[in-house]
Amino acid sequence: MKSLVEPPPGREAAHPEPELEEASREAVLRELESILTSTYFLHAGRCKQFLRYVVEHRLAGQQEKLKERTIGTEVFQRPPGYATGDDPVVRVQAGEVRRRLEQYYQTAPQDSATGSAIRIELPVGSYSPVFHRKSAAAPARNPARRATEPEPEPQTAPSHRLLYSMLVLVIVAAAVLTAWAIHRSAGQKSALAEFWSPVFATRQPVLICLAKPVAYRPNEDIYRLYSRTHPGTFQTEADRANNPLPLDPDTKLTWGDLFVYADYGVAAGDVYAATAVSTLLGRLDKPSQLRIGANYTYADLRNSPAVVIGGFNNRWTMQLTSNLHFAFIEDNQDYMIRERIPGGRVWHTRLGPQGETLEDFGIVSRLVDSKTGQFTITVAGIGPKGTQAAGEFASDAQYLEEGLRNAPSNWQKGNLEIVVQTTVTDSVAGPPHAIAAYYW
Repeated sequence: MKSLVEPPPGREAAHPEPELEEASREAVLRELESILTSTYFLHAGRCKQFLRYVVEHRLAGQQEKLKERTIGTEVFQRPPGYATGDDPVVRVQAGEVRRRLEQYYQTAPQDSATGSAIRIELPVGSYSPVFHRKSAAAPARNPARRATEPEPEPQTAPSHRLLYSMLVLVIVAAAVLTAWAIHRSAGQKSALAEFWSPVFATRQPVLICLAKPVAYRPNEDIYRLYSRTHPGTFQTEADRANNPLPLDPDTKLTWGDLFVYADYGVAAGDVYAATAVSTLLGRLDKPSQLRIGANYTYADLRNSPAVVIGGFNNRWTMQLTSNLHFAFIEDNQDYMIRERIPGGRVWHTRLGPQGETLEDFGIVSRLVDSKTGQFTITVAGIGPKGTQAAGEFASDAQYLEEGLRNAPSNWQKGNLEIVVQTTVTDSVAGPPHAIAAYYW
């Protein structure tokens, strides 16, 4: 393929490439739009931003714009002078763009009569794209032999020695292929290692983020009032913190009888999930930090890989997953997981006669290309048991192996969502089971 743009070595262009004709520039831009509207880029917002930025600035001859820190600042809103060694968002995104471009050109029409005559590439180790004009297909050889060509000599039957040599070669080749297959199998990563591998793209610790909903508690006067008619009860903080206050259902309380108790509010299912994830990251020798409630912000999520835990009680989960294939939906106080396609499936928590949870559902999402620009996993359920089950699924090798058994061959490089189900017995969540999945 002939390159349309070849800047002089050692010198960066300061103006639009003079050797790139206007017709060729238009062809590059048409090819860019074709790529960005393809299935490989259509829903990959970060990749689209990145590729459009580098192509347009390359066409404008603005090589100074194609530096890692500049791209991080202008495309991914990183602060000027940020540490690129600690935050490899540009390098990670460039790798993802190269992968998607390769997939695009594997399926794109190669004939210039039916497809584009331009090919856009992003060389490894560079953020400056190159544009090639696709070479015409080589003419097919004329099967007709010229009259002046000599007739081929008649084929003779192979000798026994030749047959023996061929047999030996076949046996040796089979042995080599077998050894290669064994070596390849031994070198393959487990589903667990592949699932979590993007967290090692940066030295930043993984943030484990829990929600802390607002919790209210009766003030001391209510406890003392109850103790007057029930001597010996609720005399200590241990009593008040560990025993429910059995007031008569008709007891009247005013808003002043309650106060916000800042130290309470983390859901039990979220804690179980966070513990499972933290334990796993410790085994993988990846540092992590626990953040609860107001102790983390969107800016934190943009600067570190994160595991966001909790469903309807965590606003960041709801924002990060709102436009995904499977989403948490609240409809007139009805809580569910819904598949966001016409006629899509819906899952609800199943309750028993006393209101106890009998079956719950959760979502594990793995977002290489998340809204934050960082690798993000969400572990969330409709209810606490669903969140607990999702946490177990994401941190257990056996569950992941089973759940990803039918995943596409290149799932490790993309995003995914898996819906999990758990049966609850005596308030204890059972093993999680993957019941639906979506990859992109």
